[in-house]
Amino acid sequence: MATAARPTSAAPSFDAGPFPSDSMIEVQDLVKVYGGGRSPTAESEVRAVDGISFSVSEGEFFGFLGPNGSGKTTTMKILTTLLGRTGGRVRVAGFDIDHDGARMREQIGYAGQSIGVDGDLTGRENLMLMGRLYHLPGPVVRDRVEDLLQLLQLTEAADRPAFTYSGGMRRRLDLGSALVHRPKLLFLDEPTTGLDPQTRNAVWEYLRELHVRDRVTIFLTTQYMEEADQLCERVAIIDHGRIVAQGTPAQLKAEIGADSVTIRLPLDEKFEARRQEALELVRTVPEVVGAAPFEFGVTVQARNGGAALVEILRRLESSHVPVKEVAVSPPTLDQVFLQHTGREMRVEEVRPMTRMSRRGMGR
Repeated sequence: MATAARPTSAAPSFDAGPFPSDSMIEVQDLVKVYGGGRSPTAESEVRAVDGISFSVSEGEFFGFLGPNGSGKTTTMKILTTLLGRTGGRVRVAGFDIDHDGARMREQIGYAGQSIGVDGDLTGRENLMLMGRLYHLPGPVVRDRVEDLLQLLQLTEAADRPAFTYSGGMRRRLDLGSALVHRPKLLFLDEPTTGLDPQTRNAVWEYLRELHVRDRVTIFLTTQYMEEADQLCERVAIIDHGRIVAQGTPAQLKAEIGADSVTIRLPLDEKFEARRQEALELVRTVPEVVGAAPFEFGVTVQARNGGAALVEILRRLESSHVPVKEVAVSPPTLDQVFLQHTGREMRVEEVRPMTRMSRRGMGR
């Protein structure tokens, strides 16, 4: 993992901090300003991170969610010393990142959004290189590399140049590069973006195993709400540089307080009129707290979705509004995200490695 310049602001002592004694990550009042100097009144400044505070316990799987440009990647780069901060205080793996950055980096692994493997080296050579950069003894590195190749299902391709790998194979190799030295804390910045569902599930299973078996603390940013829901014990949502929600996925979904009811109507010449009539009818049901049109019908937010659905269907039938299909689902993290940010996630694709780009993809 590359070493970045030290942050330019000195952090105060952590002796009196409010964090639990088992915190692996401790952040308080973190600020990152681009442009305009340090003055909070500078008109040209951009406050990418605007006074956020949170902690991550040892052994926890923590999700850090946000739309593009929300400040999540900036935060991760500060935590891994790849970027300096403007204000606030940060401690990672028990170390003050200002004064013990080098020692802290020995304890962490980092896999960024860009795949950081050398395409001209084989898979085995990439992993060996990372092990030697961490000054691990030769026999230890060789044993560790063989274990990782088997675990990541790359043994058969281990001696092929990495530029011949598929996107999913390169992502797994990049993840292995972050794990060669057995880190206590693993930072993952959108590790499955652009992967096909089968490969994404395989990465999920490996991360679960890593977390449970080795009790590695994992700090994950992702644009897949299902990924955060499946993997993370606790999540925080950041938007416009500020944390707008924190808690377990179950807690955040419970705060929505409503199920989602989807009503599809027949697509015929009367569709528009029937959809408008259906909207007016469902809004009169006591359990309904919100309703909106969508391409094929109406979506409804309702307390006790099952009971609400019975009454909705009764009223639609009484008014001779035909229904093609209905579905009820509990609150999801997607709904939580939309409620707090008003935006949908936009997932970027991983581009294939070319001859021109396969080198220089380092961290």
